[in-house]
Amino acid sequence: MEKEHNEKKHPSIFEPFALILNIITGIIGAIIGMQIVTTLGVTPNTAIIGALVAMLIARIPVAILKKYKSVHRQNLVQTSISSATFGAANSLLIPIGIPFAMGNKELVVPMLIGAALAMFVDAALLYKLFDSKLFPARETWAPGVATAESILAGDKGGKRAGLLGVGTVIGIIGSYFHISMSAFGVAFIGNIWALAMFGIGLMLRQYSVPWFNADVNALYIAHGVMIGAGIVALIQACVLIFSKQKKGADVAADKPAVDDSSLTRPIKEARRALGLGFAAYLIIALLIAIIGGIVTKMSLGMFLGFIIFAAFAAFVHELIVGIAAMHSGWFPAFAVAFITLLFGMMIGFPPVALALLAGFSAATGPAFADMGYDLKTGYILRGNGEDREFELKGRKQQYITGMIAFGVALLTVIVTYKGYFAQNLVPPIDKVYVSTIKAGASPEIALQLLLWAIPGAIFQLIGGPKRQIGVLFATGLLISTPNACWAVLVGILIRIIVLKVKKGEAESSMSILAAGFIAGDALFSFFNSVFKMRK
Repeated sequence: MEKEHNEKKHPSIFEPFALILNIITGIIGAIIGMQIVTTLGVTPNTAIIGALVAMLIARIPVAILKKYKSVHRQNLVQTSISSATFGAANSLLIPIGIPFAMGNKELVVPMLIGAALAMFVDAALLYKLFDSKLFPARETWAPGVATAESILAGDKGGKRAGLLGVGTVIGIIGSYFHISMSAFGVAFIGNIWALAMFGIGLMLRQYSVPWFNADVNALYIAHGVMIGAGIVALIQACVLIFSKQKKGADVAADKPAVDDSSLTRPIKEARRALGLGFAAYLIIALLIAIIGGIVTKMSLGMFLGFIIFAAFAAFVHELIVGIAAMHSGWFPAFAVAFITLLFGMMIGFPPVALALLAGFSAATGPAFADMGYDLKTGYILRGNGEDREFELKGRKQQYITGMIAFGVALLTVIVTYKGYFAQNLVPPIDKVYVSTIKAGASPEIALQLLLWAIPGAIFQLIGGPKRQIGVLFATGLLISTPNACWAVLVGILIRIIVLKVKKGEAESSMSILAAGFIAGDALFSFFNSVFKMRK
């Protein structure tokens, strides 16, 4: 396979102009993320926007900007804006909005400290786990594929650019007519089994009331399924990490086996990262509990239980969100944090502790998933791991870029959050968390969660760690995007038919078209969000 790069040395983020440019794009990304999440309740994918900005910069006839014809420099720009967007909106503003919405303004700063630390640990863990057995680089990471194909199309042109352009136009048109083109695109890239269950989950979420006169969300069916699938997924992850790799067939019918030698993260390094990550979450949970003052509101046993539970919940939350993001391109971070909150209520933690628990859990996962997308983009641009040394050096530069962007996001939130809160602008999901805390838990909810955890566990067990059908089914049940189910299932059907007719010849063309669908959806969603925000 021809290498996708011409440079012998990967560009450094510490080149003066590169650093300044990435800080500026980081500030822009953070502001966009905060503004849209407080007004519309969603966080836009700005990676495509970052890639387009970098491509435009490269075409400005100034000597210093010509360097940005490099796909690797463009990759650093998109990594910066994407990291800052999700970091500011999901990892920071949503957590600190919970205590504010509860009326505990004194807890905003302790929550901000804890959320910021969790965000940095979150990203560091993904960096250490990316391209390990748990999170292989060769997996879907669909938004990352879309961004990479956009950059390559701008760099190479030709048939690739034509296909991507057609896909992007179709993606924009479909999005205009309220078709989830991201879901349609993912169907052409990801594991068919996982995405089929994702599509079925989306369908049941949309049609459960008209078909069965039961709301899978209101009855906590979706949450119960995710709990069961999540527990089994955690066990499967432990088996993957701590067992010896067997040579032979992979459980995924549509992908060849992958042994440790093809991965850039050795299993020992992944184990160490997981251990250190859990220890870091324990320390952060202790810190939040102490500076948040909840140590005086609980017995010693309850206090210790809170620290252990909070760390474990944050750890599991990011793994589940990461698995869902890797396979489907969607991550149900809000919903999984809500499950953590429900468990905390059943245990009996006081309301103030629950607010901090929900915020801490919500802070983990988004940075993890977003960095996975960005590193997948870089992995493709650097030649899909052909040059191991170049791949690792480039990945490290992306990681440093992301960490700088998270730092920029933190400073931007510190400077601006009081202005948002003064206007009573908090992310809508925070009001859901707060109303749930005030309503309290009930034995009926616990029974529902326990009952529906059983089929979730069974699905996940049957599918195994490769297909992740339990987690993907639960992810679909938790997402309420209208008609996304039809986009996924029709996309899968078209993919199967085309592959049977063309016998694998169309795989590459379909992937580029799919990247265009996702890119078009991201572009439309972004500009549509900005337009709505200005109304």
